[in-house]
Amino acid sequence: MRFVLASASPARLAVLRAAGIDPSVVVSGVDEDAVAAGLADPSPAELVTALAAAKAAAVADTIADGGHDAVVVGCDSMLSIGGEMVGKPGTAEIARKRWAAMAGGSGDLLTGHAVLRLDGGRRTREATGSQRTRVRFADPDPDELDAYLATGEPLGVAGAFTLDGFGGWFVEGVDGDPSSVIGISLPLTRRLLAEVGIRVTDLWRS
Repeated sequence: MRFVLASASPARLAVLRAAGIDPSVVVSGVDEDAVAAGLADPSPAELVTALAAAKAAAVADTIADGGHDAVVVGCDSMLSIGGEMVGKPGTAEIARKRWAAMAGGSGDLLTGHAVLRLDGGRRTREATGSQRTRVRFADPDPDELDAYLATGEPLGVAGAFTLDGFGGWFVEGVDGDPSSVIGISLPLTRRLLAEVGIRVTDLWRS
């Protein structure tokens, strides 16, 4: 069965490859703002799960014409800090403001997951869920923060930090699932795959 990752995230791809799966990557192109705007006062978990489901569904529709057996996994991550849900900052100015709020404190990284099974190109089963992990942040000095922002890394990741890159120097610890902080929870994905009748070990590379 073909494993399709509905995400352009190199971090998610690296997590899966390190865990024995070589997925195909198909980017959804979903308008995340439009999906979020269509939700009526969602909880943080509902928001990230809805975004993940929209991405997985879009990719499932894209590959359905092939008529193959496949499982599509979509994910979306956001950081909940100070009562606000934040995604990718996009600019160094916004990333700097995020770090001013995060430094020396903690936040909850939420990742929504959606797993869609296709048999003969037809969607047959689906499962969704989310994972919440507490992240405890260091307090980088001004020069350290300038250097981190200059890498460009925090501009394109949820919460303006990574655990598996330059940002890992400024994370004091996590309480929960580290793989979810990177972008895809291996334990949750395994459980969701089981819900659609797939054992993760059957997807491992030979």
